Amino acid sequence: MDDVPYTGPLPHEKSSEKSSLDEKVDVAEAGGELHKQDRPLDEFDDHVLDIKGDDADPAYSVLPQIVRELCDFEDDLDMPVLTWRFYVLSAIFTALGAWLTQMGFFRTTYIPYSIYFVQIASLYFGRLLAASLPEKEVGFGRFKFQLNPGPFNVKEHVAIVLAANTGATNNLGDYVLAPLAVFYDAPMNGWLAILFMWAAVFMGFSFASFARIFLIENPTTILQQAAVFKAMRGSLAEKSKTSSKQMNIFWYGILALFCWQFLPEYVFPFLSSLALLCWFSRNPTAQFLGSGLGGAGVLNITLDWSNIGSQFIYYPYWAQVNIFAAGIIGAWILIPIAHLTGVWESDKYAVQSQSLRLRNGSTYPTAQLLLPDYTLNETYFNEIGPPMMSAQLRWNYFFSYVAYVGSFVGCALFHGPTIWRTFQAQRKSGNAHNDMLTQMIRKYPVVPLWWNLALFFFSLIVLVVLTAKGVLYMPIYMLFIGIAIGALIVVPMGYIYAVSGYGMQVGYFNELFYGYAINAGGSRHPIGALSYRVISGQCWYEAQSMLSDMKLGHYYHVPPRAVMLAQIWGILVGVPVNYATILWVCATKGKILTGEESDPNHQWTGQTVISLNNQSISFALIGPKKLFNDPIYSPMLYGFLVGAIVPCLLYVGHRLRPKWGFNRVSVPIFADKFEYFYGNISNTFFTLFLLGTVNHLYFKRYRYNFWKNNMLILFIAFSAVKTISMPAWWGNNADSVERCFYPSTGKLPVT
Repeated sequence: MDDVPYTGPLPHEKSSEKSSLDEKVDVAEAGGELHKQDRPLDEFDDHVLDIKGDDADPAYSVLPQIVRELCDFEDDLDMPVLTWRFYVLSAIFTALGAWLTQMGFFRTTYIPYSIYFVQIASLYFGRLLAASLPEKEVGFGRFKFQLNPGPFNVKEHVAIVLAANTGATNNLGDYVLAPLAVFYDAPMNGWLAILFMWAAVFMGFSFASFARIFLIENPTTILQQAAVFKAMRGSLAEKSKTSSKQMNIFWYGILALFCWQFLPEYVFPFLSSLALLCWFSRNPTAQFLGSGLGGAGVLNITLDWSNIGSQFIYYPYWAQVNIFAAGIIGAWILIPIAHLTGVWESDKYAVQSQSLRLRNGSTYPTAQLLLPDYTLNETYFNEIGPPMMSAQLRWNYFFSYVAYVGSFVGCALFHGPTIWRTFQAQRKSGNAHNDMLTQMIRKYPVVPLWWNLALFFFSLIVLVVLTAKGVLYMPIYMLFIGIAIGALIVVPMGYIYAVSGYGMQVGYFNELFYGYAINAGGSRHPIGALSYRVISGQCWYEAQSMLSDMKLGHYYHVPPRAVMLAQIWGILVGVPVNYATILWVCATKGKILTGEESDPNHQWTGQTVISLNNQSISFALIGPKKLFNDPIYSPMLYGFLVGAIVPCLLYVGHRLRPKWGFNRVSVPIFADKFEYFYGNISNTFFTLFLLGTVNHLYFKRYRYNFWKNNMLILFIAFSAVKTISMPAWWGNNADSVERCFYPSTGKLPVT
């Protein structure tokens, strides 16, 4: 929410003496509304003053203004949801998204697959099926169904989006499967791999159910993507001249960007990184500063939509400012200082490298450290010492610890009282919230407890068996610890996601914890640390996705059971596609992933897989106790202290000077973005900030109707396109597609 960062009070905690009409005009930008001083009063759109309920009714007035305007307060309890159209369309969109996003795991930039594209495309095809198929019953016995169950309704549409949003993602099981295949030549059995991926996902379902009363039924938490989805659905679902125009914009937008993407991706990759400094100076320093593909990316702009995506649409502006600030300090200040001066041992260990090094700067011989029984070769380790990391990797770790602790401290300071009151009300009456939307959803049967228990115990049994059989290379006690920690972080991390749309990363802390905890006994195989990260991390990430889906279902009065079944269906379809994609990439891009070959576009770098393997060797095989004995790593652990202190200082500052904007400084988001590695692509955050500034401060503020009706549709269309590569020429130079030739390339510019 643009005016309500996670560190600030929730909307219902703000005191106000305004009348109901004034409140409808002067509302937070969080849901796309505008402050009265931001626009002349005569420019306000009718929808801003649309009154759907009685402000004197507490069940209505407790809802934030944007929710009152977006949601309908009438419901058809007999509206069909899980029709055959749902199963067919959701399977198609889920499989497509699972393939694209899983490939993104191996790339420097992800391949965009916007859930908003699914929303619009499924609406189009759903209506087409409803209009073209005959009304007849097909099948036999219990398997009969209506070929055309009637008009393509809103709940059916939402269920398709929920299934795709849950299943059309990459599965964190790739943390284990890819390194096993690439670096250890020991691919996991296919059936076991799919069971492992399913189990890790379903474990998150039970965690999300626990957080439901805090984040879903709580009327004051607005998940950003759900709010944007709802605004667009309201515009597109109506059969009007406006909706017809929007559909034309959508399809023309896809066609236009598909044609455009042949330039930065195929014909003219030069456009993917417009290095302004490289154009005006051949000085090696200027060339490094300007390069966005291996350099600092100062003032570098990308016109490749695969590097951009749609985050600037739904991330609130205060969150985008935090992200941009982290990018400036990390990429534009610290990286150049390290690269140009050699400080922080950067003269030996290149700041833009993820590789582990010996003290003399040569490649660290990780393979020789692992004995046949998966233990550390102590003799050899004592001879060569701990691996050395680049300065960038070290501050990545430092800020990851800042972000992790800062999430808990910030949530406790600003949201702790609200969470406690909610818990007490739920314990006493069973109904912590009684707003109008919650009242409507309670008309449907709740999800039975045994459904969640069945998923939980299925997951638990699969994971216990795989762990006991040594498939996951970690001791059984670490499995249970990972599950417990995964459950613990759902509420505080979920609050950050609810108000900002930004999903926190938890991997670095998990591997550090694993490195210390494994001293109690068990295999120190590097894959064990990655398996632990899947258990404790996948559970949170899946819970985050499920909570977003549940909120969307809540807004649309979709029965809770149908929401859960739609999510399960999405996972059942998506996981096998994830696994097939992992196999294909490891088979066809294996040499790039191991570093034997390179990709001139810096896309198929496998930086995530390489980083995961290096991290697991450092923190599992060697262990943080040995690692942090070296003075070069000792500052990293102070990140926990910084993460605990800074939110407290911001809280005090906000209490003393509430108008100074201390509550807009998000320690978790700023520090979490500092974890990003800029060694391959460093030109995204500047372009995102420019687009976000134009989006939020101009279109959303002064051209709101145009923004809501046209720009969102156009951006969704842009998020759906991807293409391929072409032979070398001036605009696709084999040594540097952006034509930045600083000394690390070993080449001179081609004139």
